[in-house]
Amino acid sequence: MQSPPFQTPPHLPLARPRLRLPIPAMDISDLVFTGFNKRVAALNRNTGAILWQWTAPSGSTYTSLLLDGDRLIVSVHGYMYALDAASGRQLWANEMAGFGYGVASLTSVRGSATSSTLIANAASQDTAVVTATST
Repeated sequence: MQSPPFQTPPHLPLARPRLRLPIPAMDISDLVFTGFNKRVAALNRNTGAILWQWTAPSGSTYTSLLLDGDRLIVSVHGYMYALDAASGRQLWANEMAGFGYGVASLTSVRGSATSSTLIANAASQDTAVVTATST
């Protein structure tokens, strides 16, 4: 029997991102994400401009982030959230009852693969530049 899809419990409200308008169409590879004190922001990696920011409706203190494909997974003091990485819109929330508090360790196949691919691409570009300038 297949388990039903996870839905945000009714007592955990969905937080709405605060957008800085107008927002140009951005590929998530053009974004840098940061989190402080239950707040998350997406910045343009070229200019540092804040494109959107989001505040967790529950939890406090340290914020852990994982870019998982097109989703930004956020952990805040025992609560887990998934945000749309491009817009900051909250997709789901999970209170992780019984897991406790602290700094969360986050990993996923998509998060690892994306990061590894970006690192490998950057390394190959660096090698190409070195090779081109050496000849």
